[in-house]
Amino acid sequence: MRRVGIAAAVLFVLTVYAANLAVTHWGVVSVGFGLVAPAGVYFVGLAFTLRDIVHRSLGRWVVIGAILLGALLSYLIEANAQLGGPVSLALASAIAFLVSETSDLAVYEPLRRKGWLSAVVASNVVGLFADSLLFLWLAFGSLSFLWGQVVGKAWMTALAVVLILAARSLIRPQPELA
Repeated sequence: MRRVGIAAAVLFVLTVYAANLAVTHWGVVSVGFGLVAPAGVYFVGLAFTLRDIVHRSLGRWVVIGAILLGALLSYLIEANAQLGGPVSLALASAIAFLVSETSDLAVYEPLRRKGWLSAVVASNVVGLFADSLLFLWLAFGSLSFLWGQVVGKAWMTALAVVLILAARSLIRPQPELA
C-alpha cells in the first residue's frame, strides 16, 4: 500500500505540471455535450482522486506536504502567462490548487470512515467546483468555461471510480461459484 501511495503522490504533484502545460500548449478543448474547458481540466480532475489515494496510503501530513509542493510547483510553472484574468496563470493555478485540494481534504477526512469510495466522490465534487470557480475567475476573469470545467473533471472522477472498483474486484478474492 505504501508503494501505491508514493506513486500516487508523485503523479499527484505531476498533474499540476501537466495541467499548466496543457493550458499553455492546447488552450481550450472539448469535454463533450458541446462544452469546452481549458485543456488542463483532465489532469486536475485526476489530481482529486490521486490526493485521496495519497491520504489513504500515506496519511494526512504527507498529503498536506504534497498539496503545498503542488501549489509551489504550480506557481513556478509559466509564471508570466496571462490569460485575461486579474492574475497570472501560475498564481491562479496555485491559489485554485491550494484552496480546492484543501477543501477536498476537509470533506474527505470525516467521510472516509463511512466509506472510502463515497468520500472520494463527495470530496471530488467539492474540489472540482472550488477549483473551477477560483481558477476561471482568477486566470480568465470569467466563468464562461465553468460547466465545461465541471464536466471535464467529473469525467475524470468517474474514470477514477471505475478503475478503483475494477482494481478492488481484482484484489478481493471472489466467492466460489456453486
